[in-house]
Amino acid sequence: MGLWDKVKGEFIDIIEWLDDSRDTIVWRFPRYQNEIKMGAKLVVRESQVAVFVNEGQVADVFVPGTYTLQTQNMPILSTLKGWKYGFDSPWKAEVYYVNTRQFTDFKWGTQNPIMMRDAEFGMVRIRAFGAYSLRVVHPENLLKQLVGTDPQFRTEEVSEFLRQLIVGHLGPALAAAQVPVLDLVSQQLLIGQKLAGVLTQELTEYGIQIPKFIIENISLPPEVEEAIDKRTSMSALGNLDQYSKFQAANAMEDAANNPGGAGEGFGLGLGMAAAQQVAQSLNRPTQPQPQAAPAGPPPLPQQAQWFAAVNGAQAGPFDAAALAQQVQAGAINRGTLVWKNGMAAWTPAEQVPELGSIFASVPPPLPPMG
Repeated sequence: MGLWDKVKGEFIDIIEWLDDSRDTIVWRFPRYQNEIKMGAKLVVRESQVAVFVNEGQVADVFVPGTYTLQTQNMPILSTLKGWKYGFDSPWKAEVYYVNTRQFTDFKWGTQNPIMMRDAEFGMVRIRAFGAYSLRVVHPENLLKQLVGTDPQFRTEEVSEFLRQLIVGHLGPALAAAQVPVLDLVSQQLLIGQKLAGVLTQELTEYGIQIPKFIIENISLPPEVEEAIDKRTSMSALGNLDQYSKFQAANAMEDAANNPGGAGEGFGLGLGMAAAQQVAQSLNRPTQPQPQAAPAGPPPLPQQAQWFAAVNGAQAGPFDAAALAQQVQAGAINRGTLVWKNGMAAWTPAEQVPELGSIFASVPPPLPPMG
């Protein structure tokens, strides 16, 4: 400080603060050697609080109003300093103005995504951002815990600390809501109100309150949002077959409208005709396709082929009808060995159940005559 500052300090009798920064929370009034004259005027405007600090100790707190600094309205500071030097001597103290209005320019956001479990998507990563307001409700706590001897305490000095605090509480708040990710937008206001209360309670020791907390947006990873957009588009299209026909008609019409040299007129007519045909097909109700009638009865199943041992030689193959004729002619009898595909060995005909009907009308051999 120079000589002029010293002389100027001797004549300053008004202590006040006009804030034009919009981001200053605490401002220390500059005085030469921190001397405050007896009888000086202290002006505290609305949204301000003046805090007198003597040797690092909060001495007095003045709410909005105009004060004449005398011993009768400064009992604490008078007790600390006045008795030693006499009440006509200046005090050596610091005056801190604390801005008690709401600061609404605070932003917050998640630098890293928050992992959470969702009923529809399973494990999902979400990001969120928004804004909040801050207000000082206990200036003494703010000075003791955060400001210290800082001559000008700005919002930027506390914004990162608050952002980390918010992100730390955001994940548990979203999980406690137990709302699907796609329905979080309907709960953003309620979640913001709960977070404002939780943050205010935790910041009590710093003298800070969070009157308003706003969740502006909650977003999913880009690949998940792209998949949701595709599914939404498919739902909006409805009948994909009709939509594809309509797209084809538009494409042919665009191709016909483009200049194409000698075939321009033909291409235009062909494109318009094709477009009209496709458009007409869109208006016609879809008819079920008739099923083709069968050409004829299916082929008969293939009959079994039998072989027989006749006069010591293999005869056949015989189907069931031919085998019955051989039995009627007497060439094959009940004791004749027969075989077909699938049998393990040659077997007498009377022991094959499938041939029982063939021998039903053939009488057995006569018993021997005695």
